[in-house]
Amino acid sequence: MKHTLAASTAIVGLVLGGFAAASPAVAAPPSAPTEKPGPQGHAGPPTHVGPGARDLERYAADTWTSLAAMAHDNTGLPDDNIGGALDESTASGYTSPTNIGGYLWSTVTARDLGIIDADEARERLTATVSTLETMERNEGSGMYYNWYAPDTGAKLEVFPTSGEVIHPFLSTVDNGWLAAGLRIVREAEPTLADRADALYRSMDFSAFFDAAGAAGLPAGTNRGGFWEAPPGDGCAVEAPMYNGSGETAFYTCHHYDTTVSESRIATYLGIAEGSIPAFGLYGTHRTMPAGCDWAWQEHLPTGDTRTYDGVDVFEGVYSYDGMSFVPSWGGSMFEALMPDLLIPEAEWGPDSWGVNHPITVEIQKRHGLDEAGYGYWGFSPASNPFGGYSEYGVDIAGIRSDGYTSDAEKTDVDIDRPGCSEGTNPNPTFGDGVVTPHAAFLALPYDRQGVLKNLRGLEKKLGAYGPGGFYDAVAVKSGTVAERYLSLDQSMIMAAIGNALTDDSLKDYMVDDRMEQNLRPAIEQQVFGSSWGASRP
Repeated sequence: MKHTLAASTAIVGLVLGGFAAASPAVAAPPSAPTEKPGPQGHAGPPTHVGPGARDLERYAADTWTSLAAMAHDNTGLPDDNIGGALDESTASGYTSPTNIGGYLWSTVTARDLGIIDADEARERLTATVSTLETMERNEGSGMYYNWYAPDTGAKLEVFPTSGEVIHPFLSTVDNGWLAAGLRIVREAEPTLADRADALYRSMDFSAFFDAAGAAGLPAGTNRGGFWEAPPGDGCAVEAPMYNGSGETAFYTCHHYDTTVSESRIATYLGIAEGSIPAFGLYGTHRTMPAGCDWAWQEHLPTGDTRTYDGVDVFEGVYSYDGMSFVPSWGGSMFEALMPDLLIPEAEWGPDSWGVNHPITVEIQKRHGLDEAGYGYWGFSPASNPFGGYSEYGVDIAGIRSDGYTSDAEKTDVDIDRPGCSEGTNPNPTFGDGVVTPHAAFLALPYDRQGVLKNLRGLEKKLGAYGPGGFYDAVAVKSGTVAERYLSLDQSMIMAAIGNALTDDSLKDYMVDDRMEQNLRPAIEQQVFGSSWGASRP
């Protein structure tokens, strides 16, 4: 069983997978954008209030510098990553739909924070939208391929850094983030509303939705994506495209089958447009089922079964330091909180995300400060300070038994599963913890003071800051810094700061009446088993 990874993790390889069953979903008529007022630029930097506003403004301005350095003027497309000195010769030479979507909302945020003026923002957004209109896509779904050349917009068939042949892939989660960026542009920039909306409406997310679901799941859920032809290696299953287009797809074997996953952005968009049924939210595991047959997972979960719209869902939870929570696959911050940047999950789901999100933040904080003793916290997939790219997280807080670890030594935590198995490493000694600044920024809505203190230490004491803002990661004991900027991670930082300083303007751009009517009730009725117990700070 393969689960979701960050879209950007593919900088070290291409996505593999594939299994399919044919059960096409019927798409509802597309929505039109909802007209709403929004900031259209400022004469100068706006005055923001609240703790750390001045620092957040500086972080945003410097972060934008890195994003602007990655963007190509002629195409409006950003490179996937660039070296810490922002030398254009160190830019990656490839980009993805996620990077493009993040650049779109970052440009809007830079305008709304007064970092760039309205004219510059409009020019940048126009360049990006114009290129997107010409880029090659899959005809049956309207979806974009996973890799393009940022200087031309051409689909890549050979990976520029390795020479590896690319089997063009249509990624569910990557297209989700691009579509989200287009939704934001259509509301935030009136001169591009029709063009951005036309691109958005042409992307049919029912092409990813397998109504039959996966073995052991109570309802349908999304596949990881598909190829147009057999990928040559890995696992792929041929099936008619789920949206009934008449085309054939070679789907990944894996489904996105965990609830706390960044991939839920695609499910949200499909539900908002009526192309994915609302029960798509219930076709994923909160945890894997209880019992020794599932004792490979990190914990043996506890929980009750609840029924939503006729679908029985095991509301499983794990426990950490007296708290109960719904885990992600790897235990990383972005899996849990990236969709929360654009969708008002905590507001719409007071008995689900509204409880789980702050607990997730608290677990990451306690792990970094208390359990591992790093002195810093915030763990997500990012650049490895010692070279390459790695997945970081709080192992004990993820479903995967050999989950994403928080240190460079890859220290695995393995606890007892009472009645099933005895833990092999329940109380490890952790090594050189790798903290990822974008993960800390994601926690701003839930622990602003704690985040600001954490970031100040990363900058002032560890030197994890450069001309483009915070570097991508730092190993805190050795002080080794990954002096590189990733477009995806920088765009998460921009979104988090923008929301903190503009009262969630990105969520306002993202949500229209149709989304609220179709999606909010599905989120609102969910009741996770998450609980603070006696451990609330």
